[in-house]
Amino acid sequence: MTAIAKSARFKRYKNLEFILGVLLTGGICLAVLFSNLLFPDGGDKINLMARLTAPFTDTAHILGTDPLGRDVLARVVMGGKISLQVGILSVAGAVVIGVIMGLVSGYYRGFWDMIVMRFADVQLALPFILLAITFIAIVGGGLTNMIILLIVSQWVQYARLVRGSVLSLRDREFIQSAQAIGVRDIHILLRHLLPNLIGPVIVLMTLNVANNILLESSLTFLGLGVDPLIPSWGGMLADGRTYLQNAWWVSVFPGLAILLTVLGLNLLGDWLRDSLDPTGRTSR
Repeated sequence: MTAIAKSARFKRYKNLEFILGVLLTGGICLAVLFSNLLFPDGGDKINLMARLTAPFTDTAHILGTDPLGRDVLARVVMGGKISLQVGILSVAGAVVIGVIMGLVSGYYRGFWDMIVMRFADVQLALPFILLAITFIAIVGGGLTNMIILLIVSQWVQYARLVRGSVLSLRDREFIQSAQAIGVRDIHILLRHLLPNLIGPVIVLMTLNVANNILLESSLTFLGLGVDPLIPSWGGMLADGRTYLQNAWWVSVFPGLAILLTVLGLNLLGDWLRDSLDPTGRTSR
């Protein structure tokens, strides 16, 4: 590797977006990963004698307590586990379904392509909140159903992205050469087409994890998300909205957790987009 290439790679990793993104996202992930060790009670311990303790006034409750005397810091960290779980699992499911549909649709085209894309057009025309209310009214709320809802609503994005890329690659020389020597379609899809699609898919995954955290928090705030008994950022926002005037910390700190997590993921997504797309990279 030349000195110029090494310098360019170092500058890319030194990029402010990358540093802030890793610090914010990594900090949240580490706190969530060790949440059971940090807070064995899961943030559910009730102490009515310490209810609505202001932040930074008691070393036992650095970020204060909620109306039931539960530690806000513990609940914020435990709530992050739910939000990240929903964000990551829903994106993983949407990627698997969307990539398979996009690969097959773009490669074979014809009747299969028409069916998948028309179904995608219909789904994209439906407002998410309408789809969410209908889905939850039929199957109910809960963590699992929330993940399924986000998968159903977002696989289309990956299918359309992958299909467009496959359509631009299927007539390239390396694909025609593989077809000419009798390489099976499944091998062409997995070994020749899929590796060329990883970059855009990873970028969209990063941004969608952040988006799904926001969606989960929003639906839970409206009472359409996870069980209210489970600590979640959206649920904490809903619990604290009636105490904003005299106990602002009950809602503010979960809101800050959402803000910092989404900001970190979006910064990483922007950095990945610049790093994985040389044609669109801007000079730093």
